[in-house]
Amino acid sequence: MSGTPSDTTAEPSLGDPSTASVAIVGASLAGLSTARELRALGHTGEITLIGAEDHLPYDRPPLSKAVLCQGVTSAPVGLTDDEDLTAFRWRLGLSAIGIDHHAAGHDVLLDDGTSVTAATVVLATGARPRTLIGVDMPGVHTLRTLDDALELRESMRRGGHMVVIGAGFVGCEVASSATAAGMSVTIVEASEAPGAALLGARLAHWLHSVHARHGVTLRTGTAIETINGTARVESVTLADGTELRADAVVIGIGALPNTEWAAASGMAIDRGFLTDEQCATAVAGVYAVGDCARVYNPITATHVRQEHWAAALDHARRAARSLLRLPPPKCTAPYFWSDQYDLRLQVCGTIPAGQSPSIVEGNLESDRFVAVYGDVDEPVAVVAAGGGRTFTRLRKHIDRSEDRRRTAQVLEHQ
Repeated sequence: MSGTPSDTTAEPSLGDPSTASVAIVGASLAGLSTARELRALGHTGEITLIGAEDHLPYDRPPLSKAVLCQGVTSAPVGLTDDEDLTAFRWRLGLSAIGIDHHAAGHDVLLDDGTSVTAATVVLATGARPRTLIGVDMPGVHTLRTLDDALELRESMRRGGHMVVIGAGFVGCEVASSATAAGMSVTIVEASEAPGAALLGARLAHWLHSVHARHGVTLRTGTAIETINGTARVESVTLADGTELRADAVVIGIGALPNTEWAAASGMAIDRGFLTDEQCATAVAGVYAVGDCARVYNPITATHVRQEHWAAALDHARRAARSLLRLPPPKCTAPYFWSDQYDLRLQVCGTIPAGQSPSIVEGNLESDRFVAVYGDVDEPVAVVAAGGGRTFTRLRKHIDRSEDRRRTAQVLEHQ
């Protein structure tokens, strides 16, 4: 799909959207943000938030950093306030197992045998970590939820050696947190140049040097053969036969969207719920936001799934305005950040493959810089460590360019 919801399903008569009931499947950042956006735009109907976890919505970026390092529990990373608790109906500790569509709306089926009926449904079921054999062994962790983080923190309190499998941002953030906690850390990565596809080769090499300077060992171009242990993890064997001592193992090899529960729903699913640019699926009255959604980009004519905090907010704005039949918000470029050691790395835009950036402020040697991809006066992406004002200025410039390009693309096809 690449167009509007009406491509495959006729729009049913659901009455006034500002008063119609809404069920949001997934009570995390994307789901809660959609609910809040609806209220801010004047929606007065019932909004039900359904969450698989028992916890109220919480912020995930601190899980690989503050929660591990500072002993933070659930309260400081919570996202809700008192108004949220009364403005919405909450169904927590329940997972959706299916969704039926009918003329009056949709029934979301839950694993306790009950269901939630609503005129409109927003899918915000997120993603789950990819895993390896051995993940159930004590001391072997993935990191996605608050409970995951609390369990990992308990393992880190034992000290010793940690093996991080995967050199993505989650793996690198955990490595920096474990190093700060006094652990000896080795990152094992299957690719020869981890991070190069996301940051470009030059900045990926710089980031590796940062970890090396903090004492982290990085082993690239090798796979995991086995995770070993009896009552608890003891070591990791690599494909070349090397055995690494491991008092704790963290698997950070990406995430899979949680879509299987809706496989029989008739919605288009391909590595995420496929939506148009405004987060509407091909089933009228059903939207998808956040990590579970692959949203159409008219510039590249592709569907893209983004697991970023800023993308969840952008999706929430788009879905809410589309649901209420309001004009879409301005477009923004992809944006994310990562905190590692004393650095905050910020990325805006899409880094072109194979290009090397121009350093327009600072330098890599000082770990303080602003790097621009594309024309310096008309950048397509910017990466910064420090450099707050310059990064913010360039990010606004890229956002404006992204909005102009998308608007022009839409007008061209009208």
